[in-house]
Parts: sequence; structure tokens; C-alpha cells
Amino acid sequence: MSKRSSFERIERDFYPTPYEAVVPLLPHLKSGVFYAEPCAGNGALIEHLAKGGFQCAEAWDINPQAEGIQQGDATKLRCHIADYYITNPPWERSTLHSIITNLSDHAPAWLLFDADWMHTKQSVPFLPRLRKVVSVGRVKWIPNSKMTGKDNCAWHLFDKPSAEPTAFFGRTRA
Repeated sequence: MSKRSSFERIERDFYPTPYEAVVPLLPHLKSGVFYAEPCAGNGALIEHLAKGGFQCAEAWDINPQAEGIQQGDATKLRCHIADYYITNPPWERSTLHSIITNLSDHAPAWLLFDADWMHTKQSVPFLPRLRKVVSVGRVKWIPNSKMTGKDNCAWHLFDKPSAEPTAFFGRTRA
């Protein structure tokens, strides 16, 4: 999963979201809003957000792996009843960038991916959409493994392009 790893990536970057990666996002979500999960996979993120009292209005994935998740492509679809998108998207850059653009054209979108992205030249066209960055740190993507991933992660909130500055929130928990 990491750029510094010799391990083969799992097809379509299917790494279910661990609860520990969701905890830093919770204080930044407004209660009572509906969200859509466009890269829902097996529904792990939906389950974690439900523990926090958040309701998923619609969920889809290119390869759904749980009941209630429809088949759909996050680079093309949109949800008409959600206030936000919240997802752990594939990190492959052309897919990630298409998802950022598509989702944030329609509603604010929280995406979980590597924190290093914002420091690269490829991020420049998307920075006018970036409103908030919430640090997560390293995540244990593979349950029961001894190690965490090699990349620090963050939740990135994207919206329609604007000159509004990006707000950064560092880690508050060990």
C-alpha cells in the first residue's frame, strides 16, 4: 500500500477502514447530517460512523462486498440526498484525483488517504478545493498484522474551488 513497500497491493486498494482511523474525524462532523459512502467496500467505515451516531444515506462501490452497498463508480456518480461524502478511497492517483473532483463538485467530501499527498506537485490543481486536513498518523490497515502502514494518513475535506485557506488539525491522541 505504501510507496516505500515491496508488498504487492491488494486489488483496487481494498483496505477496510479501521476504527482508529475514524476517531480523529468524529469531532469535525456535524450531528444530524446525512453522508454518502462512495467507496464503501465491505461497509467498515459505515459501521464505525454509525457508532458515532452518523447516518449513511447511500453507499456504493465499484465492487460491493456487503449487503446494502450498491454497485457504482465514485469517479462518476453522485448522491442527491447527502450533506457530505465520507470515504476511504483508492490511493492510486488518477482514480483519487477523479474522485476528489467528482465528489467535491457536488458536496463537501471527506477523504482518508496519505498525508504526504498535499506536499507534492500533483496536488496543486486540487488545493483550491482543500478546506481542512485532520491528521490521523499511521494506520494498521491489515488486522492482526504486527506493523502499521509506512505512510502517515489524514482526513482531507474537499469542496468546490475557493480562495478560502485550508485549516490544519494536528493529532490530539497518541
